[in-house]
Amino acid sequence: MAEKFLDKAYGLNTNDAVKDHYDDWSASYDDEIGENGYQTPARLARLLAAVVTDINAPLLDFGCGTGVSGEALTTAGFSRLDGVDISPGMLRVARAKEIYRNLTQLDPAVPLPVGFGKYQTISAIGVVSTGGAPPETLDTLLNTLAPGGLLAFSYNDHTLEDVGYMDRLAYWQDGDRTREVVREYGPHLPGINLNSMIYVLEKT
Repeated sequence: MAEKFLDKAYGLNTNDAVKDHYDDWSASYDDEIGENGYQTPARLARLLAAVVTDINAPLLDFGCGTGVSGEALTTAGFSRLDGVDISPGMLRVARAKEIYRNLTQLDPAVPLPVGFGKYQTISAIGVVSTGGAPPETLDTLLNTLAPGGLLAFSYNDHTLEDVGYMDRLAYWQDGDRTREVVREYGPHLPGINLNSMIYVLEKT
């Protein structure tokens, strides 16, 4: 029987632990999340496609993993995708799918290698979460966007219950920092009875 990784994903607490876990999981990731009915990528891609100004503009898929998110974005009509991820193993799988223009391995110890305003749209699907990217990732991504840019991301149920993640989101939603374009709660991984909230924020 193949080793299962999903139940271990939510307790990771260092960048090295995240990278190693997803490297080990990369060969079986698509099958395991598929068995659990992973819904968030398709939901987010559909919602984002409905509100973008130019669906053909370059989009950064942050934490692209094996490209499951990129496949959903492509199905929704996005055609110019670049992906970044911490795990070389996941990137190898994504590269084989030939849906990204560029794929880059991230080093969490250095700034995101993306110039200010390079992308008008950034997605982070199932990435900013407990056991994944830390709450401050919202700062990194929103500070990369020029005014008018869109950040689409999801918080699963575990993350919605985490004060650190919710406080970071509240910071960006307070005042005039962002405008909430979309908020939708729905299925994330039905196989383990987990839901997610999808947000699309416009940088103001």
